[in-house]
Amino acid sequence: MGADNNFLWTDCYMELADKILSFKTDRKSLLTLLQIVFEEADMKFSYMEDDKVMEDICPFTVMGAINRGIKDENRIAILSSLKAHLGMKSEVPKSFIGIPLLNNMKTWFFALKKDQGDKDIQNLWDMFEIALSYADEPTNDKRGKFISCFDTVVKQINVRWNITMGLYWCRPYTYINLDERNRKFILQNGNLPSYFSTVFAGIDKKLPDGNKYLFMCEQCTNAIKNGNFGYENLPELSYIAWKSAQESSGKKSNAEFLKWFEPIVTALKDLGGRANPKDVRDRIAINLKLSQEEIHETRGKSKTNKFANEVAFARNYLAYEGIIDKSERGIWALTDKGIDCEMSEQYASDIFQKWVEILKNRREEQNPDEETDSQVHFWIYAAGENSRLWEDFYQKGIMAIGWDEIGNLSDYADRDEMITAMQEKIADEKSYKNDSLATWQFVNTMNIGDIVYVKRGMSKVVGRGVVKSDYIYDLSRKEYKNTRKIEWTNKGEWEHPGQAVLKTLTDVTQYTDYVLKLEAIFTEDAGQELETQKPVVYSKYTEEDFLNEVFMDKEEYERLARLLLKKKNLILQGAPGVGKTFAAKRLAYSIMQVKDSSRVTVIQFHQSYSYEDFIMGYRPTKEGFELVPGPFYDFCRKAQDDEDREYFFIIDEINRGNLSKIFGELLMLVETDKRGESLRLLYKNELFSVPKNVHIIGMMNTADRSLAMIDYALRRRFAFYELKPALESQQFKDMKAIAKNEKYNKLIEKVISLNKVIQEDESLGSGFVIGHSYFCVSEKIADDDVSAIIEFELIPLINEYWFDEQTKISDWSAKLRGVMND
Repeated sequence: MGADNNFLWTDCYMELADKILSFKTDRKSLLTLLQIVFEEADMKFSYMEDDKVMEDICPFTVMGAINRGIKDENRIAILSSLKAHLGMKSEVPKSFIGIPLLNNMKTWFFALKKDQGDKDIQNLWDMFEIALSYADEPTNDKRGKFISCFDTVVKQINVRWNITMGLYWCRPYTYINLDERNRKFILQNGNLPSYFSTVFAGIDKKLPDGNKYLFMCEQCTNAIKNGNFGYENLPELSYIAWKSAQESSGKKSNAEFLKWFEPIVTALKDLGGRANPKDVRDRIAINLKLSQEEIHETRGKSKTNKFANEVAFARNYLAYEGIIDKSERGIWALTDKGIDCEMSEQYASDIFQKWVEILKNRREEQNPDEETDSQVHFWIYAAGENSRLWEDFYQKGIMAIGWDEIGNLSDYADRDEMITAMQEKIADEKSYKNDSLATWQFVNTMNIGDIVYVKRGMSKVVGRGVVKSDYIYDLSRKEYKNTRKIEWTNKGEWEHPGQAVLKTLTDVTQYTDYVLKLEAIFTEDAGQELETQKPVVYSKYTEEDFLNEVFMDKEEYERLARLLLKKKNLILQGAPGVGKTFAAKRLAYSIMQVKDSSRVTVIQFHQSYSYEDFIMGYRPTKEGFELVPGPFYDFCRKAQDDEDREYFFIIDEINRGNLSKIFGELLMLVETDKRGESLRLLYKNELFSVPKNVHIIGMMNTADRSLAMIDYALRRRFAFYELKPALESQQFKDMKAIAKNEKYNKLIEKVISLNKVIQEDESLGSGFVIGHSYFCVSEKIADDDVSAIIEFELIPLINEYWFDEQTKISDWSAKLRGVMND
């Protein structure tokens, strides 16, 4: 591999470094030379400050002139000019594959003059000089000087990981490049000896000091020489790391618009990192040599420009991913991530599939605590029998349903009235259960902004649209007078994924996989941005709200909140009915100060729950198996992208699962002091961490005798807080007054006595007392309600507690039932 053309650059770069060093005491001449070189290469001179040529420059920045986001022909032009002026003998390379590149917005290794230290640029020259000298003739004295210089420059503005790039450029067989791509590659199992996890420990988080950096370089070089890793030197390692980053074992999407991801990024790099959309499209057309037919091709009745539409759609996904900044209207600008990224077909596919999944997760079935009127619903719909009226509806921008016989649908108070009207005016032998559901939902459930998919029969999809109005009863129509205005976004004919339902109108929002498949039909076929989200405004939720809803005093609340924020992991344990789940959600909301259900996830463990359910695992598909992420993986990735806000992962019945089996290798990462640290996942070749802004709240029922106590490995990772019955608290007494039922009051007094007996029972104890949730009410209750609590909740519970003490069961059953006779 060493003779490959991919590595011809190394001799040229090393000779160039030697030539640059000769200017250490004459940097004005070096800047003059650079001006000449850029002019000969027909490129804009980059090294200006306050519209003047900068007064000084460092050698790493000069090397960076050819190692940034520019086209290979420009690199060749700069190097050819430098070779001619400097009298270099090395061949100018034709390939630059795998060479680390600087961010186009950060090509200087020093700050502007006003922000520089007095010796910043001189320190970089000293670093450069000793780096060349040590690489050519390593001695202990030179090693000490290298370490001292390294430790000095890394403290300067604009010097971080890029210093390892600069050292690699000037002596690629001695110094290892530690850009993000190489760091990930080095830490992957099998790429280097297993002990390298210790040698390179922490490089995914912290830049090493000079001593450790040289140690890494030496250890890596020795390991390559003595091992069989598929590369024989550091340039080959860097090349394979680059190649590995372009490849992935994941599936590729066939969405046509993905082909524009790489051309957009390249065009923006060519244009200096930012440009208006037209200039980007023009640059793409030039780079790809597109014909006029390809540039001006249209689609659909609206004659939409296919090229412009697909490029715009691709840009949206690049913006989702943070590669393009869209904050400035009319301008597309590469972010730091965009400038550094090397786009490939697989990367484009990964971005698309990632964000399709994210959008799906945002449409997950509704959380009861969420602001329900803000959720987008998805509907499958027939435009008349076999969609015979589809053309008419499409042209008029409406959707409509039948049942004209029963008149204006908004006149009916409930579904029962609709059913009665249908039976009287259409036929009385049908139940009209499904029909009334369709008519009721069309008027009362469907909202502006909802998405509608139009089916034809059970095997075809012919359109998609966005609801734009409330229900309208249109008397001017001869048939199908029950209407809504709609903006049809797509029209055509596609195969339906599976078999469609028979009903005229069906809310399919909760079937997230099905909705995702329907959305994929249009995103892949049309390549245009689809409207799927409405802004969600969440209700505020304060400490006062928590204290009003949860029976806890302010001092205890503050203690509990501090405990969760400090420890990160908390288990709320307690007897049945103390409100553990209710309190957990409200605790999260109170800390967030808003009822933001998008940042709270609730799951429940059970005996069969596994790592594959929780983190990720393989699931069967028609084609075989595919790797599917679990809720905790998705939640952590989501929180990682929103590090300034708190997230809460709530696990009900946490002690029902085998916790070591469920958490797997992440057992360590949930520890408070391990947050943010990374481990490699079992099923996926990637590093994963539990973000610092993720808080885990578990609930544990202390009265469940069928379960073992919580895993000791996890016990030290969680704080435990016991919730106790609040039957005698002032908040509960205030709530109790709402019931306005004397028997209810007597029952509570009897349960308080029962709890004392349970607490003193050696076989039970405080973990088995009866909680206040059994008795929470929001309105006046009847005697029958009190009797139901006794017969169907309390007596079954004491039967379970004292299953081997029939006398106690009989005694307390009689006492509880006795409150109904007082």
